[in-house]
Amino acid sequence: MKFIRDSLHGNLQLDDFEVRIVDTPQIQRLRRIKQLGFTYLVYPGANHTRFEHSIGTMSLASRLADNLNLDEENKEMLRICGVLHDAGHGPFSHVSEGVLDTSHEKLTSKLIKESQLSDILSERFNIHRITETIAGNGPLGSAISGELDVDRMDYLLRDSYYTGVAYGVIDVERLIYNMELHENIVLRQKGVQAAESMLLARYFMYPSVYQHHTTRIINSMFRKCLKNLFETGKIDARNIYQYDDLDIITTARAQTGYIKDMINKLDNRELFKTVFSLKLTELEDPDAVFRLGNQKIKKIEKELSEDMDIPEGYVLVDVPEYPSFDEMKTQVDVNGSFINLSDLSTIVHALKDARFNYADLCIYTSGKYVKKLSGAPFRDYIEL
Repeated sequence: MKFIRDSLHGNLQLDDFEVRIVDTPQIQRLRRIKQLGFTYLVYPGANHTRFEHSIGTMSLASRLADNLNLDEENKEMLRICGVLHDAGHGPFSHVSEGVLDTSHEKLTSKLIKESQLSDILSERFNIHRITETIAGNGPLGSAISGELDVDRMDYLLRDSYYTGVAYGVIDVERLIYNMELHENIVLRQKGVQAAESMLLARYFMYPSVYQHHTTRIINSMFRKCLKNLFETGKIDARNIYQYDDLDIITTARAQTGYIKDMINKLDNRELFKTVFSLKLTELEDPDAVFRLGNQKIKKIEKELSEDMDIPEGYVLVDVPEYPSFDEMKTQVDVNGSFINLSDLSTIVHALKDARFNYADLCIYTSGKYVKKLSGAPFRDYIEL
């Protein structure tokens, strides 16, 4: 038996089996992965890690299991899924995921199956059920990966706490208390307001934290640096879940040329500048921006660099990352009938379009090339 003191949830108790899981190198690596990547360059307090978040998710999963009156086996399974759900994250969390061809959920499943985690877990659980639950499948899958999952509850609270941005404060107690298990987890009607509050919290946290304009510049610079590390063979993208933040930074600092320059700029906060911004609300089809694809973005960057006589890699096109909110199909129990939350709540329904209020496509460049790009016909290159 072991206790871990968490800044949000207080003393968290782990049994001996859970301690064995937590003490594996695969989970200990998460102590060296920042939850919000480079956001600490914007909010200095945002130095919390994936490890803290995973332990917090385990705690909330336990409380949800108690509320759903799950038996001990299912409760233990849900707690373990909470600990494991982010084990496949690469360095700097979602920042590196933007350069990969696969999601951290798939990498988590691969990691569990190919590491000592599989041997330990198989002593008590079915591995396939663990990975399926983490992926959001099965009766309890939505507890870990769903619209109102415990993962999202913890990261909104935790990210709000460490950045000092109050938008992420949500009523976790009321949310958990108003969930019930039928074929899947559904929400009681009394929990609708708490669910609306959680979705609004996520909506406001995007422009304030996750898609803060400076954070986006930093992330774009790092991703270009990381992509170059992949292309030069300095980092193996297939095993990205084996690296931590310091591995990538140290490797980048040891390089020359473009990679060295980019990591030096990040180290010293010499950030690129925004030279063009296109509000998605200005477009007839805002979703077209999200369909640009990596090849099209690379083509725009290359053409701008060549036409404006700027070295390749110093013009970056950044597409915003905003949730679609069209996944809000959480079932609400209304007098024995199940209704989609988006059909019951006009607030939730409106979020699908409201997400474009803050989103914009941006083009960045190094400070010394700003004048060269001044007056460039950016919209002609983007062709939306």
